[in-house]
Amino acid sequence: MNINEIHNLNLVPFDEANNYTTALKNYVLYTKIDELVVIALSRDYMSISFDYLSKLDSKEDIVFLDDISFEKLYNKFLEIKTDKEMSAIQQEQEDATLSDDDFSVSEFLKVGSDILTSEESAPIIKFVNSLFYQAIKKKSSDIHIEMHEFKAEVRYRVDGVLTKHIELDKNIMSLVISRIKVVSNLDISEKRVPQDGRTQIKVAGKTLDIRVSILPTFYGERVVMRILMQSEDILSIKELGFPSYITDELESVLGNSYGMVLVTGPTGSGKSTTLHSLLHQVVSEEKNIITVEDPVEYKSNEFSQIQVNTKVGLTFAAGLRSILRQDPDIIMVGEIRDAETAAIAVQSALTGHLLFSTLHTNRAPAAITRLIDMGVEKFLISSSLLAVLAQRLVRSLCPDCKERDDSLASHKLFGFDSNKTIYKPVGCKSCNFTGYKGRVAIGELFIINDEIKEYLKTDVDDNTLMKMALKSGMISLDKQLKMMLENGDTSVSEVVRIGIK
Repeated sequence: MNINEIHNLNLVPFDEANNYTTALKNYVLYTKIDELVVIALSRDYMSISFDYLSKLDSKEDIVFLDDISFEKLYNKFLEIKTDKEMSAIQQEQEDATLSDDDFSVSEFLKVGSDILTSEESAPIIKFVNSLFYQAIKKKSSDIHIEMHEFKAEVRYRVDGVLTKHIELDKNIMSLVISRIKVVSNLDISEKRVPQDGRTQIKVAGKTLDIRVSILPTFYGERVVMRILMQSEDILSIKELGFPSYITDELESVLGNSYGMVLVTGPTGSGKSTTLHSLLHQVVSEEKNIITVEDPVEYKSNEFSQIQVNTKVGLTFAAGLRSILRQDPDIIMVGEIRDAETAAIAVQSALTGHLLFSTLHTNRAPAAITRLIDMGVEKFLISSSLLAVLAQRLVRSLCPDCKERDDSLASHKLFGFDSNKTIYKPVGCKSCNFTGYKGRVAIGELFIINDEIKEYLKTDVDDNTLMKMALKSGMISLDKQLKMMLENGDTSVSEVVRIGIK
């Protein structure tokens, strides 16, 4: 049979003894031609294929396919293999009884431009839909797709911690990444440079934004997808989980017509959520609110949002300068990263604007020394800064399976008496075998009072600022964590993970 005849045939994959995976790895494809089972090979991989076939007692005829036919058939095998591997997840989806308030899988990715609509691509589309479905079902904040030397894996970040979801063949995961690029309007052919995009999914009538970041690594592309809600769906300050003494003082601070309020903490501590919650606390038709963010995480119809774009010179500093010419009442700057942004932010707070922003410091009083390090004069800080909120998100122990922790090391670490009852995680079905269920926000609110302003006229250091803050009534993060341990709300291992003792 010549090449042209083979090219024109409708080659059908044939599963010989369910041996897809091993044969595929060696570029050996079982197919049917005129009801006759044959082995299809490519001349490009002849040595690998024959080496594999020499170990088998195979009696099928061998045909060599041209490049186009072989690639077409090879892709069909990959699709079938994907469909088989994902059948368990698909079955779980179909068996789930979904109420009106649950997730509408059929609506997933309808807004994406559907390029891969051919029959062969259906399993990949199902799999990508399934990834989003499972992520939302598990209340995940991020989906990680990572390539390794011999495999690829998907992990979900649930309650701030990554958990493994599934392992797949690298070739199949490449098709999955291509599908993600399609729905995010990214360049499928570009695999050498990082790419950033967005897509949307619909859940129970609500639209969720998905922020997509693709990074080329040594073994292939790595994808991280951040699941974002709309700004309007963010909880109020009182609903975020902070203690009432913090929310009451924050509401009092928000009553000021000008000044600067900072939220600090490491990445993933919920700073952006708190900022947007503060904005919605002060939003009204009488106020002009403008934000500059990198990137715009929570889209809102209540105020104007500027996306930082360094390629065209739109930095935080440049965006903030432009905002000041837009007659704003309230400004939100995503992050104070450099001296220029810090200087303009402080000047904005002094000239009649209420400004919200974030800093990367571990403790609230350290925000003052960070601003000083950035070159902001101390007298300007004392005149502009209203309050600093340092926050963390702490995982709560699952009430259904937590067990008493009798370890002496755990008690000794926090100075507890051996008779003190503290708890540790175990893991059960209701908490997805993690031992934890949900997170609560804790924070230390540092109010800049007259005593602090007076101290800023002298040489400033973090330790003295912390002592003064505690003296003025601030409850430290480590004390709050210790209280959570004593109340049985969290575990020693979680407190250690948070990194404050």
